[in-house]
Amino acid sequence: MNIIVTGTSRGIGFALARLFSASSEHKVIALSRNTEPLREFTSQENFRFLSFDMGNPENIDELLTLINEFFGSEIDILINNAATLIKKPFAEYTSADFDQMFGVNVKGVFLLIQQLLPFFAAPSHIVNIGSMGGFQGSVKFSGLSLYAATKGALAILSECLAEELKAAGIAVNTLAIGAVDTQMQREAFPGYKASVNAAEMAEYIMNFALNGHKVYNGKTLPVSLSTP
Repeated sequence: MNIIVTGTSRGIGFALARLFSASSEHKVIALSRNTEPLREFTSQENFRFLSFDMGNPENIDELLTLINEFFGSEIDILINNAATLIKKPFAEYTSADFDQMFGVNVKGVFLLIQQLLPFFAAPSHIVNIGSMGGFQGSVKFSGLSLYAATKGALAILSECLAEELKAAGIAVNTLAIGAVDTQMQREAFPGYKASVNAAEMAEYIMNFALNGHKVYNGKTLPVSLSTP
């Protein structure tokens, strides 16, 4: 499988890069603004990384070149894991905060998928990593209104893309994850210790990315023991 994962410098994304690259059956391109942690995998022939800012994807041509050279032009799986979070009371959010979060969490995903459309082989699977905060009817938390709104938007975008792309053999699903012990989780809920760690969640996401499109398309699936 030819696999691209975004947001791979830490947490779930880093764990996904480790898991996928550990198998010789896969080729992996890891995207992250901070690529220093990814140098751990550079000795592996089936792994490449690229510094890439989802909020400002100026080097998209560099990514397309890498895909052509390393994958031979075909993508089987894209996991959109990259996200940013700014926690503030609603009254204190600024227009810049709004643009930053929607720019990375929604627009960045939109632009990346759009640019990569010609490369997806059939059948292929796009997995967007959402949040229980963006899952309709779930418990909501003060200070996370914009983050939750971006993840809700991502879920609806996924549903729409699944319908539009199904004729091309491209499945699109969202995993609305709950509390996972990551740096972002600790920033959102200081002092709270999640019972699921990044490696455990990454293993679930990897299995879903490889097999979930066989039975799901256009779905937003809650993956959560707790929220938080």
